[in-house]
This record gives sequence, C-alpha cells and structure tokens, in this order.
Amino acid sequence: MSVAGGTLVASGGAKGWRMATTTTVVRRMSWAEVCARRLGRQGLLVPFSDAAPADVVAAMCGTHAQVLSAAELSVGLRLTGVTQTDIRAALWTERSLVKTFGPRGTVHLLPARDLPMWCGALAAMPQPRSPFKDDVRLTAEQTEEVLAAVADALVDAELTVDELTAAVVARTGPWAGDLVMPAFQGMWPRWRQALSLAGVRGALCFGENRGPVVTYTSPCRWLPDFAPTDGPAALDDLLRRYLFAYGPATPQHFAKWLNASAKWATERFTSFGDDIEQVDVEGNLAWQLAGEDVVHTPAESVRLLPYFDAYAIAGQPRELLFPGPAWERALARGQAGNFPVLLVNGTVAGVWHLKRAAKKVAVTVEPLDVLSAGQLRELDGQVGRVGEILQSPAQLTIGPVTVGAHA
Repeated sequence: MSVAGGTLVASGGAKGWRMATTTTVVRRMSWAEVCARRLGRQGLLVPFSDAAPADVVAAMCGTHAQVLSAAELSVGLRLTGVTQTDIRAALWTERSLVKTFGPRGTVHLLPARDLPMWCGALAAMPQPRSPFKDDVRLTAEQTEEVLAAVADALVDAELTVDELTAAVVARTGPWAGDLVMPAFQGMWPRWRQALSLAGVRGALCFGENRGPVVTYTSPCRWLPDFAPTDGPAALDDLLRRYLFAYGPATPQHFAKWLNASAKWATERFTSFGDDIEQVDVEGNLAWQLAGEDVVHTPAESVRLLPYFDAYAIAGQPRELLFPGPAWERALARGQAGNFPVLLVNGTVAGVWHLKRAAKKVAVTVEPLDVLSAGQLRELDGQVGRVGEILQSPAQLTIGPVTVGAHA
C-alpha cells in the first residue's frame, strides 16, 4: 500500500507489501525488531507467569482449535506452570474460554469475556457469497429461520449435530433437513450451511464432547447477559487488537486473516486516520498503532509452535516469516499452519512432530540449519515444556520429520 494525498491505497502487489517509494518520512524497523515485539506480546520470549489461559488467548487474537490438543499446546507454551488439564478446566469448568467459530469461519478458542466483541465484529463483516448452487443454497429468509431455530434449541441443552438437525427441522420444516450439501464422502442437511454463521451470531458454541462426539450449546448458558457488541465499535476494537499483536501489517494482511476483501480492509484502515502510522520494515511499507515503541532485537530465542498456531498464521509478511527453504518445507502450497514449526528468533527455521507412545512423548525436530549448542539447550527446554503441558515425559530427537502436512 502507499499514501496518496493522505488516503490509504491498497497495493497491487501479490504479497500485499510495496517498496517504500513515497517521499513521506516514515519510521524504520528491522524484521528482527518486528519479531521481538510480536514474540514479547504473546509470551513467546518470556512465558506469562501471572496470566490465565484466557489472557493468553486474548493476546493471540484467538487460538485455532480445529485440533484441540494443538490449541492446548499453543496456550500452554505461552504460560508457566499450566498443563493440558488446566486449559481444559478453563474451557469446560470455569468457562473463561469458549470454543466457537472465529476468524475465517474456523474453530477457535476465544476468551468468554471477549465473545460479544468477536460476534459483533465478525457478524458486521461482509459475508462471503455462498459457494452452493441455487437449489442447495439457503435463502436469506431460510437462514434467519435456521438461526432462530438453533438459538431456541440450544438455549438450555447440549446437542450432537444429529440431535440439533432434528431440532432445527422440527422448528422450521423438512427443507432444512434435505441432504443436499456435499461433504466428505456423503451429504449434509441443508441447514448446516448456517452452522458457522450461528456461531458468529452468538446463537451457538461448542459444548463438551460426549465421548468422541462433538456437541453444541448456547453461550448464553454461562454468559446470561450476552449480546454482540455494536458492529462498527467491535470492528474497531478487533483491528486495534490485531495491530497490537501482529503489526506492522497491511490491509491485505488483515483481510487474509479474516478471509475478507482487501477493499473492505483498506476502508477499515482508512477510518483509523491518525490512530495508525506507516512504518518501513526493511523497505516494505506497513501500518501499526500510532506511537508504538520499537522493541530492539532480543536475546536468542528458540520456540516450538504446534499445528495452526496463530503466530504462524496471522504473522505477515509470510516471505519474511518463512524465509528461504522454510517456504517450501513449512508451508503447504503457501498455506501456514499445516506443519508445527520451529522458530529461531521469531522466524520459521524448521518443522517438528510429536508422537505419544507408552505414556511418553517423542518429539522429532527437523531444523533447516545447524543449531548452536545454546540453541540446542533451549530447544531441549522447549521439548521438556511440551512434556509438562501434556503431563508425560518428553524426549527430543533431531532428524527428518516424515509426517506430511495436516489437512
């Protein structure tokens, strides 16, 4: 992007960054300084010692939870002393965390206290066009009927998807249960097109599993005064939080994180006026909250991030975060999150994998460059921390990771 006559303009570059050719004087930051600030704010330089799991999830702007065990590691590696059991208690007993649909319509852990903001912001975004044909797609009226039915069915219950299907059909009509949605090896009922939207609107979140079976419930069961925040105010709050955690960034980066249009994201950035400022990161222009301090290059750090960790997914520009061989080895067709990654000084420098066997955790790390003795000691400490979180002894092996990308 560039500045033209005081107005933010989206760059046409494929990466969303553009060389700093404007005559406007901007602050300069190194990539190492960008990494230092992001790492520090997320507990990846020094793990938080006086915070709760919900505080960590807030600092990350949500924790991807399609693989819940990976989400538990994401949170635990940023905190001292907590285990998988503690994080599950925050989710299912204390209810300080909620599992629901977050950015990009994917399953996330979010702080329960922030759910009104998240629902207000995500519901206020332009919704993507349905990929389904006319004879499959829900109409606007049908969508609202389904959302009302879901909210009513879950107000005092935890239901499996089959039970929820029966409840929705009973409240709407047979059309909601028509098996018309292509899904994996079969077909899903029509109403399920609105499943993630029900989460975004606050009508639905995940309940505790019934054995291996997922359940859904209403967040109103433990947030009795729950109501989504006003849309524009919620969007402003979300952008501030994103820039605090992942700035400097461009509208294109923000759009990619939310699966939104660059035009819409540019309008959001423009609305901030003097509350954001342009900086030059090694010749590339991006934006941060006005008046941000520069965090100078920290002491050497080695960290392990699990599948779908927010630092790797939301962090941009990707060509600096995944430099050189990391682009080919740690991304899946350019997609971040499909491999657990090794970070050295905040930049991806390898991949890793863990396997549980006989009450032990075997961790294999494949660095993309030779690690120093100090880096190996720090890596061994990270592996030990993984074992503490999973409440099993962990052992490190340096070698090739043969497991492919997670779907």
